[in-house]
Amino acid sequence: MKFTRSDRQLMVADTVRKFAEKYIAPNVIKWDNDQYFPAELFPEMGKLGLTGMLVPEEYGGPGLTYFELIDAIIELAKVDPAIALSVAAHNSLCTGHILLFGNEEQKKKWLPKLASGEWIGAWALTEPESGSDAASLRTRAERDGDYWILNGTKTFITHGSSGHIVVVMARTGEGKNITAFAVERGTPGMYAGRKEDKLGMRASETTEVIFENCKIPDEWRIGEVGEGFRQAMAVLDGGRIGIAALSVGIAMGAYERAKKYAKERKQFGKPIAEFQAIAFKLAEMATNIDTALLLTYKAAEEKIRTGKGGKWASMAKYFASEVAVQVANEAVQIHGGYGYIKEFLVEKFYRDAKLATIGEGTSEIQKLIISKQILAEIGYKG
Repeated sequence: MKFTRSDRQLMVADTVRKFAEKYIAPNVIKWDNDQYFPAELFPEMGKLGLTGMLVPEEYGGPGLTYFELIDAIIELAKVDPAIALSVAAHNSLCTGHILLFGNEEQKKKWLPKLASGEWIGAWALTEPESGSDAASLRTRAERDGDYWILNGTKTFITHGSSGHIVVVMARTGEGKNITAFAVERGTPGMYAGRKEDKLGMRASETTEVIFENCKIPDEWRIGEVGEGFRQAMAVLDGGRIGIAALSVGIAMGAYERAKKYAKERKQFGKPIAEFQAIAFKLAEMATNIDTALLLTYKAAEEKIRTGKGGKWASMAKYFASEVAVQVANEAVQIHGGYGYIKEFLVEKFYRDAKLATIGEGTSEIQKLIISKQILAEIGYKG
């Protein structure tokens, strides 16, 4: 089990921290109010290696590990969880899918653009009537010689409008016969639909992606026909580590602001941090944050060692996301009436945190995954 951070991790964290304070912090409130997605940040983050952290050097990336990815996402989330969410999705989902399952030609064509931040990636699995039950999706891909014709609607897609390339899962047969395809922006028949007006994570773009007789070459098919469902589950396995890191960063950001306020705010002649009711809240927040962080590192260690996050990724995502909600809630409570005002930012962490318990598999789905793996370990085959 990893308990200490390497020099490389510390360097990455410090670099991201400085970048976030300079380029993101001054704009957080405005971007949130305007629901503005700052796509112009991606090339700048690409210069730091943040848009292709797991991509090997041969494809234009820095060739880092999940440990560095975790630290980068945490530092971004402490300042603006919405930007951290976009970076996590770009790295883990679209870029991650091509890295894991793309052929050599596809990797050489697309990964350098994604790793540099020149291109922004999107990943399209969820549909209006297919969320947790991913196998029930209705988007279809019909073979037409050396081409495929896509029809269907995807929803809740991060970067669905701004993305330069979308990895989309489409039905190519019955049951779980689903295949993954990459579709470049500008392809006739693919366009962005409604942009969602969200509770939180408002600076991270979320839209529909619609396919209407969208004709794409077979060269854009990722992997074999019928492998898409298995691929998607593997991609989500790694993506949950990113959401766990996002959750830890949200919790840390809210906690640091609550701690600072508790030290400065005075009632009855002394800082409220000296009252046991507040001190105990801070103690519980700190304990849960460190526990979530260690669990996230454990999931990363397992992913690096075996290629699968499995039970640990689901545990980290489940626990850390629930901690983010709890810590953000307590941070608002510690601020009292000021916690309800946008100027103090803890209300933004409160709004942003909830998404972490829903995206890339709800808390209920994570408990289902964890329980199934636990039962399998003791020989239960039901």
